[in-house]
Amino acid sequence: MQRERWATRIGLILAMAGNAIGLGNFLRFPGQAARNGGGAFMIPYFISLILMGIPLMWMEWAQGRFGGTRGYGTTPGMFHEMWRARISKYLGVLGIFIPTIIMIYYTYIESWTLGYSVLALLGKMPKVEAGMSPSEVLSRFEDYFSSYIGRSGEWFVSVSPTAYIFFLITLALNTWILARGVARGIEVLAKIAMPLLFILAIVLVIRVFTLGAKVHPDWTPLKGLAFLWEPKWFTEYHGHYVFTLFNPTIWLAAAGQMFFTLSLGMGAIQTYASYLDENDDVMLTGLTTTSANEFAEVVLGGSIAIPAAVTFLGLTGALEVAAKGVFYLAFVSMPTIFSYLPAGNLFGAIWFLLLFFAGYTSSVAMSQPMMAFLQEHFGMSRVHAALSLCAFYFLATHICIFLRGGVDVMDFWVGTFGPPLLALIEVIIMMWIFGADKMWEEMHRGAELRAPRFFYYTSKYVTPLFLTLIFIGWIYQNLAPKRVFNGVIEQIEYVGETTHVKVTVGDKQLICKVSQKDGTKFLRNGKEADLSEFKVGEEVFIGLRKGNILTFIADEVSYRSIIARTVEGQQPGITIWITRIFLLTVFVAMCVAVGVAWRIRESVKR
Repeated sequence: MQRERWATRIGLILAMAGNAIGLGNFLRFPGQAARNGGGAFMIPYFISLILMGIPLMWMEWAQGRFGGTRGYGTTPGMFHEMWRARISKYLGVLGIFIPTIIMIYYTYIESWTLGYSVLALLGKMPKVEAGMSPSEVLSRFEDYFSSYIGRSGEWFVSVSPTAYIFFLITLALNTWILARGVARGIEVLAKIAMPLLFILAIVLVIRVFTLGAKVHPDWTPLKGLAFLWEPKWFTEYHGHYVFTLFNPTIWLAAAGQMFFTLSLGMGAIQTYASYLDENDDVMLTGLTTTSANEFAEVVLGGSIAIPAAVTFLGLTGALEVAAKGVFYLAFVSMPTIFSYLPAGNLFGAIWFLLLFFAGYTSSVAMSQPMMAFLQEHFGMSRVHAALSLCAFYFLATHICIFLRGGVDVMDFWVGTFGPPLLALIEVIIMMWIFGADKMWEEMHRGAELRAPRFFYYTSKYVTPLFLTLIFIGWIYQNLAPKRVFNGVIEQIEYVGETTHVKVTVGDKQLICKVSQKDGTKFLRNGKEADLSEFKVGEEVFIGLRKGNILTFIADEVSYRSIIARTVEGQQPGITIWITRIFLLTVFVAMCVAVGVAWRIRESVKR
């Protein structure tokens, strides 16, 4: 079967940029920068870009083109061509598994942006009444968002009909583009969506920076920009303030953002690059898409959400918003801000349409590895492969829609754990098994730009070491047992919706944080209690996770009753296990499919 090709170079660049530019550029990045040292965060961010992001991006482009010229559009075949070991193709299953699972919950989240853009344009968002404070408006939009995505019960979520309808529309739109193929579908979408995305983003940046001081004379967009970019050289780490560049949490955050922003370690870049001809350039083209992504993230993404939040909520309010996560920033904070503006519904619709285009171009990219696998190994047509994938997504997404915590569990394993693991495997295979010299030559075949020799040594030695340290740090940060301390409460201070609890543990003091809405448990005499029931001077057990965020406070009686389990106020165990079993089943099924595909391929050769 003849493989598809990109019709134009500009189409390829825009499609690759669309793969990289997603929701993380406009939501995750500003929140990460605000919480992790502002301008100081950009030092590990750009170091991660140079030592890991750019080398890995070039390698994935070259590996994709290498595999495509040999008839493979996915990582199982590419890995096997570079390393003739039986296990190689099964390691490559990660390059299909990760984007396919991400797409399950990404489609649902993407549908929220489409739904909100339509509802904003129709004027169906909550109304701001005269005399309402920003906190009251935030609360109203928070309730609206909760009702839109569904109210959580003990195990299940009761989804709203509106959200479900927009999910079906979004799934249909993705299926339509995939069925049209690479040149007539993905490339055409990129040529339309990417210019519109940049236009909408620039419109919002201009509107944000013409806001002035709406609420307080010191709350301006420029103050917000300074808040985001002014270096904070000392940040909190385990209850103490340390020099930001010595804070491992900051480095993990910066490196993690690099995976999100460039779509590294997900298998999608290789699949897109597999539709190149043998002598098509990957060096300059790859660097161009990276530059477009960084412009969208650092310049545009950093100039919308946080400056707008500071203008209406102040520095403290903006930091609290950033700490509450990307969904709160997108669907609660920004609609609240637009509600104060003339033509606020229009600007709200522009904001959510911007996010939809970012999500749309990324979601079709994440679907393409499985599309290519079904077409190349099982002989499916584009339409049949797209419909089969649509049916799978339709059924699987119900885990995210109706099971409480389904999105969190999937994102934990394939959105956080998977990409650095696959990236590390890729680098080892390309630079150490296939060979650094051969890989360097492959990267520069037909190149219009020759990389400095610095990147040869970086790719061979520094990048794998960097990835290894990140992976170890990630395991320690996310999989290590949560810290539990026995100490005495010294002070309880209420700061807005965030409470600081100062606890003396031995000869040290910990300043712990808790938001009234983050699910922290307060346990007294074996039962849930209010924080106000705990007194200064009382001896308690406290559980902490990263960033000294409280997971529970308990007296001795309560702690003994929970010592055998973790109390985090998170999802019930049954939904976690249902989702884990689903993920394991899908991974095993993909491994079996790869094995069957190879047997079919070998029998045809004979």
